[in-house]
Amino acid sequence: MLIKTLVVGHLETNCYVVTDETTLECAIIDPGAESNTILDYIETNGLKPRAIFLTHGHFDHYMGLDAVREETGAPTYIHAKDVAGQSAIERAARLMPAFDGLKNYRDGDTIAIGSLSFTAFETPGHTPGGVSLITLDASHPDERALFTGDTLFRDSCGRTDSILGSMEQLVASLKRLSELPGDWEVYPGHAESSTLEHERRFNYYVRYALGEFPDAELED
Repeated sequence: MLIKTLVVGHLETNCYVVTDETTLECAIIDPGAESNTILDYIETNGLKPRAIFLTHGHFDHYMGLDAVREETGAPTYIHAKDVAGQSAIERAARLMPAFDGLKNYRDGDTIAIGSLSFTAFETPGHTPGGVSLITLDASHPDERALFTGDTLFRDSCGRTDSILGSMEQLVASLKRLSELPGDWEVYPGHAESSTLEHERRFNYYVRYALGEFPDAELED
């Protein structure tokens, strides 16, 4: 499994291209901007896009979507709750809707791309339809990754003070992620990567979600 991080847009969103190195089939996660950068990487390396995944419905994670969809023809997946919520979110941001014709995935849905599998793992809170992607490589069972969007960051977590955000849901999502067995590579929607074990040990919000600070309170 080859994971390429492309940092795109003014908000420095992480767009990931995840590739089966044998077949060169790939998935594109969160094409947030700079579609030419994304498409140039795919063309230069002879990759075959089979799916586009959106971790959630905020504009900085999909502004490059239309051009990438048109060029690759790959189906795009998003959680239905973020399609329903986009009108409110995007009215506030004064952006045009871009979610017509997208496929919806739900918790537990798995999309196979070559030897890779991507399983939707519902992690709402930052948005109602936020998902993380559990990614495994059947050819290399020791390689596994979590793409956490804006739910879990290195030593932090996503904000919940935007439209439709919920700190209660986010804390439940952090708990759900942290209870996955074993260690995982963590690839968030912004900033540097991490590991799940690092977050269990050092991330205040994850530790709070696990009940380590029973008298503390978090606000949206």
